[in-house]
Amino acid sequence: MIFNDKENTVYSFLMIGQSNMAGRGEFYDVAPIKNYKCRMLRMGRWQKMSEPINPDREILDGEYHSGVSLAASFADEVSRHFGIQVGLIPCADGGTGISQWMPGEILYDHAVMMARLAMRTSRLCGIIWHQGETDCKTEDTLSVYGEKFISLMNSLRSDLGVGNIPIIIGELAESIGERWDMDDRSKRMNELFYRLAEKLPACAVASADGLTLKPDGLHFDSRSLRIFGVRYAQKYIQLADDGI
Repeated sequence: MIFNDKENTVYSFLMIGQSNMAGRGEFYDVAPIKNYKCRMLRMGRWQKMSEPINPDREILDGEYHSGVSLAASFADEVSRHFGIQVGLIPCADGGTGISQWMPGEILYDHAVMMARLAMRTSRLCGIIWHQGETDCKTEDTLSVYGEKFISLMNSLRSDLGVGNIPIIIGELAESIGERWDMDDRSKRMNELFYRLAEKLPACAVASADGLTLKPDGLHFDSRSLRIFGVRYAQKYIQLADDGI
């Protein structure tokens, strides 16, 4: 990936998936990330990045409120590594299954619309994806996940006209609480992610090894989300440095 015009171009990334991409981290558990080169899309314009970046739920109230996400540390790391302006396009929605992200569904159409809007004033450089907990609830949803994921990503790349734009997937936690009744399906989903990354060009998986969850047993805590975002960035940097 060549970043030619670092001063004037915003290099943007589409954020899609469910709650761990949207972010459920507590605001006061980590320091804010302040990087004037990091932006987020608001009302079609690039605004200074601040959290919550992806406000898909209540912000101050509720057990599952919008909060700190992995996207902030991802943007900061990519910006500092390449010396570029990074823009985040927030489109994640908590509690959603992959079927809701397929072409023709509202979430897909919204993501494409927002990405196209962002592309009027930026260069789209990647897709960051974290989703799968909802599809770990049954064997049936897990069994069809791979086929749907390949179809989804191929459609996004085609509809946005971006060729083999890099895609970074994040592992699920393998220590999800018993209340969520997933058995070993999150582990098997992670194994599937690596097989999918081998099938899709310019696709990599960020590890969630050692990351910790909030007391709800499902959502990563703020400190882990900061680490996770850096891991996403490292995978993206590796792809970009390889010339993808």
